[in-house]
Amino acid sequence: MEVEDAVKIYTTSSSATAPEECRGHVLVSGSYGGEYNAYHAAKFNIRGVVLSDAGIGKNNAGINGLAYLEAVGLPAATADARTCHIGDGDHILEHGIISFVNKPAADLRCAPGQSVRECADLMRRGGVISASLPPIAGGKRYIMRENAGERKIVCVDAAPTLLPEDAGAIAITGSHAALFRGQPDAVIGPDVFAVFFNDAGVGKDDAGITRLAELDKRKIAAGAVSASSAPIGDSRAIYADGILSHINGTAANLGGKPGMRLYDFVEMLVTLPSR
Repeated sequence: MEVEDAVKIYTTSSSATAPEECRGHVLVSGSYGGEYNAYHAAKFNIRGVVLSDAGIGKNNAGINGLAYLEAVGLPAATADARTCHIGDGDHILEHGIISFVNKPAADLRCAPGQSVRECADLMRRGGVISASLPPIAGGKRYIMRENAGERKIVCVDAAPTLLPEDAGAIAITGSHAALFRGQPDAVIGPDVFAVFFNDAGVGKDDAGITRLAELDKRKIAAGAVSASSAPIGDSRAIYADGILSHINGTAANLGGKPGMRLYDFVEMLVTLPSR
């Protein structure tokens, strides 16, 4: 039996929550293909990984993890977000089409235009990559403002890192606004006043913004900025430079509109009374 016959393809909604059993195998992750998620995938000592290109976006933020992984020799590719659902590794594996590959993946004959399944199968032929990973800049938390008489403004590069003490705050995240595997979840745990994301290019079936409607049910104002206006994964850039592309009903009732600078909308929200 050839080595690759024993190698499996595992799927996950997020690189940070990949199953431990994926070690030594191939991973298809619902995460965007930035350095933060590339790092979290590579720490499992896998043979290859496919992520979402998140619409590529400003500064190529949706795919810059490919170069990061190339530097440690790990085959990596991204799936075109227009062909499959970001945040859903199963959907990416079944429906995704490859948009970009790094050199280690190309050496295994992975190429743009392939199905994700074909690319992942080719990655099964590679060796296990166990390398010292360069540090990453993402995944951090910043208190932007915390003044008396105003709502706290917090930036978190990864939405799941919001804390209980962020209840009532205005949160700007570096994350996409997709529901993991398309199902309601507890990623936004605290009852923040408002929360904002990157739209990850919106993608197939509007997968990149499905969380906005779910947050409407909790009366949390929510919106997403265009991936072309600010790099996914960088919450401070999203706050400073992001242009709203989509908002939910709660945000609209508070004066939000697509095309508005996120910074300007936050300035409108910061002194509003509690609902």
